[in-house]
Amino acid sequence: MSASLGLYRLQQVDRQIDRAQARLEAIRKTLENDTELKAALTRMETAQANHHRALHELKFTETEAETQKIKVEQTEASLYGGGVKNPKELQDLQKDVESLKKHLATLEERELEAMIGTDSAADELQTAKTDLDGIQSRLGNEHKSLIEERSALARQLENLTEEREAALSPISVDQLRIYEDLRRQKRGVAVAEVEDDACAACGTTINAAVQQSARSQKSLIHCPSCGRILFAN
Repeated sequence: MSASLGLYRLQQVDRQIDRAQARLEAIRKTLENDTELKAALTRMETAQANHHRALHELKFTETEAETQKIKVEQTEASLYGGGVKNPKELQDLQKDVESLKKHLATLEERELEAMIGTDSAADELQTAKTDLDGIQSRLGNEHKSLIEERSALARQLENLTEEREAALSPISVDQLRIYEDLRRQKRGVAVAEVEDDACAACGTTINAAVQQSARSQKSLIHCPSCGRILFAN
């Protein structure tokens, strides 16, 4: 594979990313122009975050309480199992059981509080969803479509990011640096394909010898006019 082909493929992914990000920015500006919808979206995002934290806290307290119950059961088994005969050791085990049960009660209180907090967060999330749905309904299908498009673009960007990582693998650090520098200088187009014996970016005629060099597996060849990396099939 030619050195320029790897960069050309990377550029194809990067340009898709650029278009998706530009569209997301346009959608963001459109949505933010409606303060009511913006506030509802913020409440929704906050409610989602709070619900996620509440679920995490509940899971944590449940695990803590369950672990403590196991400790109590194990200590009680030692106390009442008959294996310990020494009165002092039995007394110490009794104290351990009492201490463990006391701490278990505290953990169970925390677990109950976490359950109540999770229920409250779920109610707030449902209220936020209902409010948002009502506002979107009043605003009509336009904003709803934009929000759906925004979600689709976010998923697309995740896939493109993975594609970009794959496209980077055959590219050297030095080649990537040259590519990134040109992308900044040339409005996102660092690699130009040779079409009809000419640079597709600026139209400069590219002779056969330069085209052949552009197919090199190691070196990068630049357009003598615009300076972009040339890619020739």
